[in-house]
Formats: sequence, structure tokens, C-alpha cells
Amino acid sequence: MDKLASKLRADAANIDAQISAQLDSRIRASLNAIEPEVARQRQPVRRPVSFWLASSLTGITAALALIAALNMIDSNEPEPVPQNVVGNTVPPVGIPVLDLDLDLEVEAAMLTGPLARELEDLQADLKKAEELVRGDVRIDF
Repeated sequence: MDKLASKLRADAANIDAQISAQLDSRIRASLNAIEPEVARQRQPVRRPVSFWLASSLTGITAALALIAALNMIDSNEPEPVPQNVVGNTVPPVGIPVLDLDLDLEVEAAMLTGPLARELEDLQADLKKAEELVRGDVRIDF
């Protein structure tokens, strides 16, 4: 590789070329004008308020629809549980059973109280969110 480099340098030195002053100044100006490109930082895209408002209202509507659907599905009263279920059961063959005489009181679970409270809390939260949205919309417009 050293022989090739030395041969190319010798051939370049033997070339007799005249460069005009104008061409030399243009070459130097173009070499000096080259600057490395600076990487631009991406500016975050600002979405209009209508997107925020639409997504908020969609979420509120979906929550209300889900609450309404859940309330409509489980509107029937639960069936009463028989009182003497434990004493009348017969275990399958091969499974040992401990016969403990325990007085158990079996009652159906009633979950309507906590669900009603959750619904009231959710409605209050939705009302607060609606007031905040209305306040934000008035400020922006």
C-alpha cells in the first residue's frame, strides 16, 4: 500500500495544471462555508383543547354507561339460602369428613349499600370534573 501511495503522490506532483485565482477563491469559499448540521430538537405537538374535551367526555360517558349496565343486570333480589345445608350434605366416597357440630348462621351477602355509596361518590366526582371542564373551556375561548 505504501508503494501505491508514493506512486500516486509522484503522479500528482508531475501534473502541471494552472488554477485561476477566481476558481481557487470559489473552492476556498465553498470549503469554508461548510458547517456541520446541528440536530434540531423536536418540539412537542400541542393538541387543541377540543381533543382533551372530547376524550374527557368520552370517558365520562363510558363510565356512566358501565354503571347503568351494571345496575340493570343485577336488579333481582338474591334467592334465600337454605338454613340446614351443612347437616344434609353427603360427602363423596373416599374423602374423610370431620363431623364438627358447629352452629353456622348462613346469610346472603347484601352489597347494595356499598354500591349505592360508590355510585354517589362517582356522580360527585363526575360533577366536579364537569365543572372543571366548563371552567377550562371558558378560559380558553
